[in-house]
Amino acid sequence: MQYYSPQKTFIQRKEDVVRQWYHVDASEEILGHMAVKIARILMGKNKPTYTPHVDGGDFVVVTNAREIQVTGQKREKKVYRYHTGYMGGLKSNTLEWMLEKKPEEVIRLAVRRMLPKSRLGRKMLSKLKVFAGPEHTLQAQQAHFEKIQFTASKLAAKK
Repeated sequence: MQYYSPQKTFIQRKEDVVRQWYHVDASEEILGHMAVKIARILMGKNKPTYTPHVDGGDFVVVTNAREIQVTGQKREKKVYRYHTGYMGGLKSNTLEWMLEKKPEEVIRLAVRRMLPKSRLGRKMLSKLKVFAGPEHTLQAQQAHFEKIQFTASKLAAKK
Protein backbone atom coordinates (compact mmCIF):
# COMPACT_ATOMS: atom_id res chain seq x y z
CA MET A 1 0.00 0.00 0.00
CA GLN A 2 1.37 3.40 -0.98
CA TYR A 3 1.43 6.36 1.30
CA TYR A 4 -0.36 9.38 -0.19
CA SER A 5 0.74 12.86 0.82
CA PRO A 6 -1.63 15.63 -0.27
CA GLN A 7 -0.15 18.51 -2.18
CA LYS A 8 -0.50 22.04 -0.92
CA THR A 9 -2.65 24.43 -2.94
CA PHE A 10 -1.03 27.77 -3.68
CA ILE A 11 -3.16 30.80 -2.84
CA GLN A 12 -1.71 34.20 -3.65
CA ARG A 13 -2.07 37.03 -1.15
CA LYS A 14 -2.46 40.65 -2.23
CA GLU A 15 0.73 41.53 -0.29
CA ASP A 16 2.78 39.12 -2.43
CA VAL A 17 1.74 40.48 -5.86
CA VAL A 18 4.60 41.68 -8.06
CA ARG A 19 3.39 43.86 -10.91
CA GLN A 20 5.02 44.48 -14.29
CA TRP A 21 4.34 47.12 -16.95
CA TYR A 22 3.39 46.15 -20.50
CA HIS A 23 3.29 48.48 -23.51
CA VAL A 24 1.00 47.73 -26.47
CA ASP A 25 1.11 49.66 -29.74
CA ALA A 26 -2.47 49.40 -31.03
CA SER A 27 -1.73 50.67 -34.54
CA GLU A 28 -1.55 47.17 -36.05
CA GLU A 29 -3.78 45.30 -33.61
CA ILE A 30 -7.33 44.01 -34.09
CA LEU A 31 -9.63 45.42 -31.41
CA GLY A 32 -11.23 42.22 -30.12
CA HIS A 33 -8.07 40.10 -30.17
CA MET A 34 -6.13 42.80 -28.36
CA ALA A 35 -8.87 43.35 -25.75
CA VAL A 36 -8.93 39.64 -24.84
CA LYS A 37 -5.17 39.54 -24.31
CA ILE A 38 -5.16 42.78 -22.30
CA ALA A 39 -8.00 41.52 -20.07
CA ARG A 40 -6.03 38.34 -19.35
CA ILE A 41 -2.97 40.40 -18.35
CA LEU A 42 -5.05 42.72 -16.13
CA MET A 43 -6.60 39.71 -14.36
CA GLY A 44 -3.23 38.00 -13.97
CA LYS A 45 -4.21 34.86 -15.91
CA ASN A 46 -0.90 34.98 -17.77
CA LYS A 47 0.96 34.18 -14.51
CA PRO A 48 1.31 30.81 -12.79
CA THR A 49 0.27 32.48 -9.50
CA TYR A 50 -3.27 33.32 -10.73
CA THR A 51 -5.84 33.35 -7.93
CA PRO A 52 -9.42 34.35 -8.87
CA HIS A 53 -10.18 36.47 -5.79
CA VAL A 54 -6.90 38.44 -5.80
CA ASP A 55 -6.00 41.30 -8.14
CA GLY A 56 -2.69 39.82 -9.29
CA GLY A 57 -2.57 41.40 -12.74
CA ASP A 58 -0.11 43.81 -14.32
CA PHE A 59 -0.30 47.35 -15.67
CA VAL A 60 -0.96 47.80 -19.41
CA VAL A 61 -0.27 50.97 -21.39
CA VAL A 62 -1.87 51.20 -24.85
CA THR A 63 -0.76 53.84 -27.36
CA ASN A 64 -2.06 54.71 -30.85
CA ALA A 65 -5.65 53.89 -29.88
CA ARG A 66 -6.91 56.01 -32.78
CA GLU A 67 -5.34 53.60 -35.33
CA ILE A 68 -6.93 50.37 -34.07
CA GLN A 69 -8.03 47.84 -36.71
CA VAL A 70 -11.44 46.15 -36.91
CA THR A 71 -12.65 43.40 -39.22
CA GLY A 72 -15.62 43.43 -41.54
CA GLN A 73 -17.94 46.44 -41.60
CA LYS A 74 -17.78 47.10 -37.86
CA ARG A 75 -16.37 50.60 -38.36
CA GLU A 76 -19.70 51.77 -39.86
CA LYS A 77 -22.16 49.28 -38.30
CA LYS A 78 -21.04 48.74 -34.68
CA VAL A 79 -23.06 50.96 -32.35
CA TYR A 80 -22.24 52.10 -28.80
CA ARG A 81 -25.37 52.95 -26.80
CA TYR A 82 -25.75 54.80 -23.51
CA HIS A 83 -28.61 56.36 -21.57
CA THR A 84 -28.60 59.90 -20.21
CA GLY A 85 -30.98 59.06 -17.37
CA TYR A 86 -33.82 61.19 -18.71
CA MET A 87 -37.00 59.97 -20.39
CA GLY A 88 -36.24 59.02 -24.01
CA GLY A 89 -32.54 59.59 -23.36
CA LEU A 90 -31.11 56.61 -25.25
CA LYS A 91 -28.17 57.89 -27.30
CA SER A 92 -25.95 56.00 -29.73
CA ASN A 93 -22.69 56.51 -31.60
CA THR A 94 -21.01 54.43 -34.29
CA LEU A 95 -17.52 52.99 -33.91
CA GLU A 96 -16.28 55.39 -36.59
CA TRP A 97 -17.51 58.40 -34.56
CA MET A 98 -16.04 56.98 -31.34
CA LEU A 99 -12.61 56.42 -32.96
CA GLU A 100 -12.64 60.00 -34.19
CA LYS A 101 -13.82 61.65 -30.94
CA LYS A 102 -13.00 59.22 -28.09
CA PRO A 103 -10.52 56.53 -29.25
CA GLU A 104 -9.40 55.73 -25.69
CA GLU A 105 -12.97 54.90 -24.71
CA VAL A 106 -13.30 52.27 -27.45
CA ILE A 107 -10.44 50.18 -26.07
CA ARG A 108 -11.41 50.80 -22.45
CA LEU A 109 -14.99 49.61 -23.08
CA ALA A 110 -13.84 46.52 -25.01
CA VAL A 111 -11.55 45.47 -22.15
CA ARG A 112 -14.02 46.44 -19.41
CA ARG A 113 -16.67 44.12 -20.81
CA MET A 114 -14.24 41.17 -20.60
CA LEU A 115 -13.36 41.70 -16.93
CA PRO A 116 -15.36 40.47 -13.93
CA LYS A 117 -18.44 42.58 -13.18
CA SER A 118 -17.50 43.34 -9.56
CA ARG A 119 -15.39 45.59 -7.35
CA LEU A 120 -12.38 43.48 -8.28
CA GLY A 121 -13.05 44.02 -11.99
CA ARG A 122 -13.20 47.79 -11.51
CA LYS A 123 -9.89 47.66 -9.63
CA MET A 124 -8.35 45.66 -12.47
CA LEU A 125 -9.56 48.19 -15.04
CA SER A 126 -7.80 51.00 -13.19
CA LYS A 127 -4.46 49.43 -14.23
CA LEU A 128 -5.24 50.03 -17.92
CA LYS A 129 -3.85 53.29 -19.35
CA VAL A 130 -4.93 54.18 -22.90
CA PHE A 131 -3.59 57.04 -25.06
CA ALA A 132 -4.91 58.15 -28.46
CA GLY A 133 -1.53 59.03 -29.97
CA PRO A 134 1.97 57.52 -29.94
CA GLU A 135 3.06 59.51 -26.85
CA HIS A 136 2.17 58.71 -23.24
CA THR A 137 2.68 60.49 -19.92
CA LEU A 138 4.19 57.54 -18.03
CA GLN A 139 7.86 58.41 -18.50
CA ALA A 140 8.80 57.24 -14.98
CA GLN A 141 7.89 53.65 -15.90
CA GLN A 142 9.64 53.77 -19.29
CA ALA A 143 12.52 51.57 -18.10
CA HIS A 144 10.12 48.90 -16.78
CA PHE A 145 8.05 48.48 -19.96
CA GLU A 146 7.90 45.18 -21.77
CA LYS A 147 6.65 45.72 -25.34
CA ILE A 148 4.21 43.11 -26.58
CA GLN A 149 2.45 42.45 -29.90
CA PHE A 150 -0.60 40.27 -30.29
CA THR A 151 -1.89 40.18 -33.87
CA ALA A 152 0.76 42.04 -35.89
CA SER A 153 2.35 38.80 -37.08
CA LYS A 154 -1.04 37.53 -38.34
CA LEU A 155 -1.65 40.74 -40.28
CA ALA A 156 1.79 40.55 -41.92
CA ALA A 157 1.12 36.95 -42.99
CA LYS A 158 -2.15 37.91 -44.72
CA LYS A 159 -0.58 40.72 -46.77
